[in-house]
Amino acid sequence: MLEALFQPRSVAVIGASSTPGKMGYILMDNIIRGGFEGEIYPINPKGGEIMGRTAYPTILDVPEGVDLAVIVVPAKYIPDIVDECGEKGVGALLIISAGFRETGPEGARLERDVAARAEAAGMRILGPNVLGLIDTISKLNATFATTMAKPGNIAFFSQSGALGSAILDWSLEEGIGFSHFASLGNKADITEVDLLEAWEDDPHSRVILAYLEGITDGEKFMQVARRVTRKRPIIAIKSGTTQAGTRAISSHTGSLAGSERAYEAAFRQCGIIRADSVQDLFDFAELFSYQPMLRGDRIAIVTNAGGPGILATDMLERAGLELARFGKDTIEAMRPYLPSTANLYNPVDVIGDARSDRYRAAMEAVLQDAGVDGLVVLLTPQAMTDIEDIAHTVVEIAKAHDKPVVTSFMGGEEIRPAEEIFQANGLPTYPFPERAVMALGAMERQRLWLERPRQQLVSFSVDRERVQEIFEKARLEHRLNLGEVEARDVMEAYGLALPQSRLARSPDEAVRLAGEIGYPVVLKIASPDILHKSDIGAVKIGLSSSGDVRDAFELIEYRAHRHNPDADVWGVLVQQMIRGGKEVIIGMSRDPQFGPLLMFGLGGIYVEVMKDVVFRIAPIDRSEAREMVEHIRSYPLLKGVRGEAPADIPAIIDTILRVSQLVTDFTEIVELDINPLIVHEAGQGATVLDARMILQG
Repeated sequence: MLEALFQPRSVAVIGASSTPGKMGYILMDNIIRGGFEGEIYPINPKGGEIMGRTAYPTILDVPEGVDLAVIVVPAKYIPDIVDECGEKGVGALLIISAGFRETGPEGARLERDVAARAEAAGMRILGPNVLGLIDTISKLNATFATTMAKPGNIAFFSQSGALGSAILDWSLEEGIGFSHFASLGNKADITEVDLLEAWEDDPHSRVILAYLEGITDGEKFMQVARRVTRKRPIIAIKSGTTQAGTRAISSHTGSLAGSERAYEAAFRQCGIIRADSVQDLFDFAELFSYQPMLRGDRIAIVTNAGGPGILATDMLERAGLELARFGKDTIEAMRPYLPSTANLYNPVDVIGDARSDRYRAAMEAVLQDAGVDGLVVLLTPQAMTDIEDIAHTVVEIAKAHDKPVVTSFMGGEEIRPAEEIFQANGLPTYPFPERAVMALGAMERQRLWLERPRQQLVSFSVDRERVQEIFEKARLEHRLNLGEVEARDVMEAYGLALPQSRLARSPDEAVRLAGEIGYPVVLKIASPDILHKSDIGAVKIGLSSSGDVRDAFELIEYRAHRHNPDADVWGVLVQQMIRGGKEVIIGMSRDPQFGPLLMFGLGGIYVEVMKDVVFRIAPIDRSEAREMVEHIRSYPLLKGVRGEAPADIPAIIDTILRVSQLVTDFTEIVELDINPLIVHEAGQGATVLDARMILQG
């Protein structure tokens, strides 16, 4: 899809220079020294010769065709250059130059103009304002970085050119190689989604790494990432995850949601492995790059020191892994080769004076055990340790088995030769045991994702027309907040259970309705302008007589008018009293990048204090809805504790799925809360006690 960008047969550098230190010189020098085997055309208005190659005044003067134009001239000249490239039939543009959107409104207009001209000519743009790109397959280094990437099978893109340059320099020291390396810059055209699609079936890339600052189209990103992660892992680090948006937030869901929550949910739902640091990013990538996939979560540890073995064991549980249990044959296979003081059970301690023969015996035995899925090899240097021989042994045994092996040889200069041996042979090595185990944990997350069934959305029979009418009425009345009466109607249209409820406009009417519904009852203010009714005392529960109802009606109306004299008060809602059950909350806040962000958690008035909530991006399927329920800390309360009957968890899941369908069907809903949803005992269903909704302005 982006062949002209990553596998060009010819490259023109527009703004090429013969003056050392200038950007045009650096780019020409990098392309030549990188070993690019295609044609290289320097473009400079003065013509002449640059670095031994004929320079042409414009790209139109080049006698042959040009696949890729690398542009490094002042921004104001670029629109005309884009037109010339289009006339020449150039396939893709790499715009290194800055001076666009990042400079303000005028720069943004210039960027849009450049993008429109390129699109009209059928050319793709990477940039502007980028470090550039490297493709080790075509040996193209079209960057102003100081080094060329080492060849490898990691495809990497970054939304920060400076970070990309630093990572490139660091990767050479660490021996990490790349297939493709791209800086996205301002993303006037090519985005992170385009690169994921371009590398989806790339035979040269085993893993895709991403440094993200923002996503242009969250829905498309998730759609593509879901597909790509089934073929190769995507490991991403996301910066700038602060509270999103400047719109006033009035729902519980809106106040608890935010950019960080949305990205976490999106990454989880499309199988992206999240790295918390650049160190994690490459720790994980190194393992995927060189080692076979885990087939299970059972890990063995071989060490010559007890302390590191304990550290690794402790980390296994945090990484979602299990300490493997050896079969009897494995233990007996090690016994003749290890001293009586050695520990033959996991972790295997070959004792401090161990040499390569003991490591060989232990590794061969545990890797042949059918109950072992991966191995961590640890070493601390001691006087009798033949470090290089042990390293060669580890490499040899690891290559002989189709199971992932990671190492942590702890120390400084003494273990440097072993690190070089591991790097040369594609065996991941880490300075500390915890990092080795966490890398295996990332691989376990990928294994579980690959075993997970693909998303299967459900669709309920609902009354969409009724909801549409409610929303249109609110718009005609210039209202964005739906009161409980309207929100109840929406809930009912989507098949959710509700208590009997009637609107009273006077104390006498309230008494009559309470008698018809049956005591005890609940009274609450009905107003689209008062969302948090309990905060102002505009809710009364357990009313068991006409006198109670009359008094409560008058008090609720008084408090409502005192709280907000301008509120549009429709009356007081008289509602059936629902006894017992567990209170949970289901909500949605529409995220700027990803759309409807669903929330589920412990409900009632303490939701923002306890913050026992989880998030997912709608639409979701039944398994994702079940995960939402099971992942809150208070899930054991729903299952039933100390003799309590379990709550109706299938009813919660059904409610979440119906809300997911609602907020997917109606994109004008920007916030929604069902709080509380009363969940009855197993088999008894769940009832919406209160709901509120905010529409798009």
